[in-house]
Amino acid sequence: MIKEQMNQGKFVLGTWCELPSPAAINVMAKSGLDFLIIDMEHSVMDFKIAQEMVMAAEVEGCDAIIRVPRNDESDILRALDAGAAGIIVPHIENVEDRKRVVKYSKFAPKGDRGFNPYIRAGGYSSVGVDYFRAQNEKILVGIIVEGKKAITDLDAIICDEGVDLVYIGTYDLSVALSVAGDVKNKKVIDALEDCVERIRKAGKWAGCMVHNADDLRRFKEIGIQFIAYKVDTAIIFDAFSSMKKEMRR
Repeated sequence: MIKEQMNQGKFVLGTWCELPSPAAINVMAKSGLDFLIIDMEHSVMDFKIAQEMVMAAEVEGCDAIIRVPRNDESDILRALDAGAAGIIVPHIENVEDRKRVVKYSKFAPKGDRGFNPYIRAGGYSSVGVDYFRAQNEKILVGIIVEGKKAITDLDAIICDEGVDLVYIGTYDLSVALSVAGDVKNKKVIDALEDCVERIRKAGKWAGCMVHNADDLRRFKEIGIQFIAYKVDTAIIFDAFSSMKKEMRR
């Protein structure tokens, strides 16, 4: 579990998965990645495929995390019932957004997550009283902050023991800072470093995307433990387009 690894101060590496393919995610999990984020916000996959992708990752000992489409009780419940190791919820703009995330993802008394033991997360059978406590501790709850106001109000937003991971969406952040797409712009990097410092001070894990080994080293240095290397589609595209260019020489 990556929660255990990060609790020990270790860095974890994964990628975003846009391809609705259990076979593709199984290959990536086999490579030794620590986690894979199944993106249900921007991809075309449904919950049936997402659950199959969770299982395809888990069989290789890799944590599968679902980015739900929105901060919605039904979406969060279905992602967790599918057996995902955790969720990441996009577009968290204020304290009320964060409160809803925790309420929907935690069982009572910490939240109000719905319960059905006869699904994958429940083991398809009756469960004991320890199940609820164990699930509350086991499930990774992540939020994505990417707007200018969210960055300003970051300290208040992340002040909740129910939140484990705070992921900084640098692409949306670049838009908010009027340098759209320029994720290496000084404005973006300065904002990122400031956020990471505040996230770590609050006792949370910071997450972000990297595009190369230089980014990886730099982001590790500033304290980002949860590192997503690119996106599956981009990795495939870059590999083949690079080889095609070599052939043309």
